[in-house]
Amino acid sequence: MEIQLWKEILEPYQIAVEELLVKFQYLIREYRSHGKYSPIEEVNGRVKKISSILEKMHKKKISFENIENRLDDLAGIRIICQFVEDIDAVVEIIKHRSDMEVIEEKDYVSNPKESGYRSYHLIIRYNVITLSGTKNIKVEIQIRTLAMNFWATIEHSLQYKYRQNMPEQIRGRLNSAAEAVVALDKEMSAVRHEIMDSQNSFQIKAMVVAEILNTIQNLYSAANKREIIKIQDEFYRVYKLGDLDELIKFGRELDIIAEGYRAQGIAEQ
Repeated sequence: MEIQLWKEILEPYQIAVEELLVKFQYLIREYRSHGKYSPIEEVNGRVKKISSILEKMHKKKISFENIENRLDDLAGIRIICQFVEDIDAVVEIIKHRSDMEVIEEKDYVSNPKESGYRSYHLIIRYNVITLSGTKNIKVEIQIRTLAMNFWATIEHSLQYKYRQNMPEQIRGRLNSAAEAVVALDKEMSAVRHEIMDSQNSFQIKAMVVAEILNTIQNLYSAANKREIIKIQDEFYRVYKLGDLDELIKFGRELDIIAEGYRAQGIAEQ
């Protein structure tokens, strides 16, 4: 089979992965830039390797002509969440997007596989625009917590090593680890609100500090050096206090100073 044929088939799937990664990463930034908690912690993706496709074709007796119809995971996106509750939130976000059509769901969170594997799978249809026109392709999206992902990564490596002949001792340890993951996710859910409040406060503080520093930078071309030094010293003093309300107050006062210099600049013209 010519390499060029594989390239022609898989190229739209690569485009889909790259576009979806950009969209989900932007979603994370959008939540955080508005000082909101993002249910998506991180996202990554891949196009299935040719060697893995060939292996699956052989295992499921799929012809080359039917791989796009029979295989749902040629393109894959993995979304990692902090908490189990976030998984449902992400599923709803995807279902309500006009650029993604959910055609299949598999809930391995509520109904884990016998191995202990837990994750939520969505098969979506996504339009990719190429030189040849628009192509509607299937993409598998896996949504799981950090703990689930750690377990699944280890389990996948062991399955690859033993080729479906995993020793019972190791299988038993994996099952025990899967139970530990369930317990860990439950414990994290119990303190979810406290963690979210802390992370939100951190995000808001980072935004306020960034805006203050940007305003100070802009003042360099307008205010005199002595006043800039005075402003910087006051900023460091307020920052060391660690009080978000004081930082916000300082930022507002700084905005008034900056507005005054803009007015002076207009009057001088």
